[in-house]
Amino acid sequence: MKKKIIVTLVCVGIIAFVVFKLASNKKKINEKNQPAQVEDVRIPVTATPVSEEIQDIELIKTGMLAPFKEAKVLSVSSGNIQRLLFKLGDHVQQGQTLAVIDTRLLEIDLQKAESNASKLKRDLQTYTELLEGSAATQEKVNDIRQSYNDAQSLSQQLRRQIADATIKSPISGIIGNKAVEEGMFITAGGEIGSIVNLSQLKVEVYFTEAEVYQIKVGQKIKLTTDVYPDKPFYGTITFISPQANQAYNYQVEITANNDKNNPLRSGTFIYADFSRTTPQKVLLIPREALNASTQDASVYIAKDGKAVLRTIKVGAEFGSKIQVTEGLQTGEQVITSGQINLKDGTLINISK
Repeated sequence: MKKKIIVTLVCVGIIAFVVFKLASNKKKINEKNQPAQVEDVRIPVTATPVSEEIQDIELIKTGMLAPFKEAKVLSVSSGNIQRLLFKLGDHVQQGQTLAVIDTRLLEIDLQKAESNASKLKRDLQTYTELLEGSAATQEKVNDIRQSYNDAQSLSQQLRRQIADATIKSPISGIIGNKAVEEGMFITAGGEIGSIVNLSQLKVEVYFTEAEVYQIKVGQKIKLTTDVYPDKPFYGTITFISPQANQAYNYQVEITANNDKNNPLRSGTFIYADFSRTTPQKVLLIPREALNASTQDASVYIAKDGKAVLRTIKVGAEFGSKIQVTEGLQTGEQVITSGQINLKDGTLINISK
């Protein structure tokens, strides 16, 4: 009996030891299977705040040339175009006949209207004499007089329509567009072409409030183009808008004579040099803060311990700094080194 008890205790001890070892081994295995704790890795960078400084900005504006005068040639009457007297590129003078609309039907109607008016005039004379002899009524005379007046009005209207069938040039210039061909039907108000006058040219540019008070009407302006890089043109400020537009800019118009030897065409980009500088507040960042070229500019800003990618627009360069025209605000921290290791949202550590 005593031997059985000893064997039982030994077995229980062995089982307990095995259970303990199994539990210990399971704990170790579970600990090994736990993912390793990775500490946050922060990329060291340097940063500098966006600054606002006063800089002398050259007053050079870009604009587009427009014709001194431009007009559409419209038909007042409708009908088939009997004669078309111009071609694309023709030089025409104000009042010159450009097209003639077929008026044969109108001329027939005019003959009928004038014949009717002549008959009614004779009838009116006859019945007026009869009225004096009490052989006709006043009502009859009044009816004939009204018909005679209507016939005269119709004749005048037809003569005006025939005159309007001759379409004349509203201004002097060059035919820039031809919208019809001979024989085509055109309605009243239809366009037959357009004329541009390039003897003089206009340039429209826009100024900020700080800039517009630096110029005045009558001021001489130097104009240059990429078409004739070595040939300057000179114009005069002829208009300064008294009121700003919705963007708080003021329209300025410059008029210049076109050079016959080096003619400029409407739509050409032009640079207007106002030969002076004006102090302006501008946002500046270090040039090395840019991630790419100035054409596709972007920077990383430091925000809440992370690098945040920001697309910006840049302007003129001032030494080692460059102007920011859009995308940043004063005081924001732009990263100036370490960008090669960054992407949007990367954790960073700003080095002092």
